[in-house]
Amino acid sequence: MRLAASDWMHESVEGFRERARRRLPRFVFDFIDGGSGGESTLLENRAALDRIRLVGSGPRDMHECSQETCLFGRTIAMPLVIGPTGLAGAARSGGDAALARAAGVAGIPFVMSSAATATMEAVAEAGEGPKWFQLYVFRDRAVTLRLIERAAALGFEALEVTVDNTIPGRRLRDVRNGFTLPFRWNAGKLCSLLAHPGWTLDMVRVGPPRLKVMAAELDLQATETIAELMQAQLDPSVDWDDIKWVRNAWKGPLIVKGLLDPAQVGKAIDAGVDGIVVSNHGGRQIDGAVATIDILPEFVEAAAGQLTILIDSGFRTGSDIARALALGADAVQVGRATLYALAAAGEAGVRKALDVLREELRVVQMLAGARTPAEFSVASVRGARIPSVRPVAAVAPERLTGS
Repeated sequence: MRLAASDWMHESVEGFRERARRRLPRFVFDFIDGGSGGESTLLENRAALDRIRLVGSGPRDMHECSQETCLFGRTIAMPLVIGPTGLAGAARSGGDAALARAAGVAGIPFVMSSAATATMEAVAEAGEGPKWFQLYVFRDRAVTLRLIERAAALGFEALEVTVDNTIPGRRLRDVRNGFTLPFRWNAGKLCSLLAHPGWTLDMVRVGPPRLKVMAAELDLQATETIAELMQAQLDPSVDWDDIKWVRNAWKGPLIVKGLLDPAQVGKAIDAGVDGIVVSNHGGRQIDGAVATIDILPEFVEAAAGQLTILIDSGFRTGSDIARALALGADAVQVGRATLYALAAAGEAGVRKALDVLREELRVVQMLAGARTPAEFSVASVRGARIPSVRPVAAVAPERLTGS
């Protein structure tokens, strides 16, 4: 989809969300947009970010300003990562590779999902930027080990193990809409296809999305919802001994995604983990979970500089990224933000969404007096749960390399 330069004026992630809502059939949009249960966590993620207010700090000489930061020994262009999002090909065909290429142009990492609709080889070859691989610990450990070995052989730089969905959340929108894999059709869905011809023609051209990584390794059966599919394949017995097993098998940086309890930080350090993602799965798992921005300072304090700390769930603006940096995160992962842009306008949309986030963050930097991401601090924000002192966040060099 080509858009004139004027079409991008005053764009925002929320604008891309509205474009995606108009382009996608409801059952696809709701799969991307929805949360678990009554979606209180989904709403709280936004509300918690809005409760934190930014503090301008002028005048200060901001002639030189940089967004570069270092994650696991590699310098990236801004403190942002496109996180793993399953079934990206449902938003737009070729979605996984498009996200990877856009991230590469922006100079930031892309995390490929185990539930991708592309092969690992296709994503590894897409663009020039750093790529990480998101791993589930499957019931069949041999499958898990093969994926680890393939990720290493294909040059994925880091491994991100998701630990918060060994039992699926109750995603009621998917149930109500009859969202299944493979897609199953009824009169309502067929009418929706006619009402969304752009998406329909895209799917007709390439065929319906398939979980290609999982299909190559597992005997996938048709199930009622994607949540049930994942429940059938993921192991609910996974614990820190399994993370240690992954650590032994993977030599690069190892990240654990899906932690909400700061008491787990010590176990992560003991397991040899290099980084964590503070995450409530974007509000898609526990309905009523704490917002990640609210619990972030406790993780920073518990880690005391021994882990790289990433955060996701609900981040939509450069101001949101600044809030997380001020509270001690090293970078932010986004998921829906770039999926909306992908659905709305393909790879060009993703590139523009990343440009928007970069520019929004630059505005906050200039007005808050933060010449680099590291210069954001608790002095940059106000809010009910803001700690009085920000713990030291420097990561020991030996942890940056994953050794």
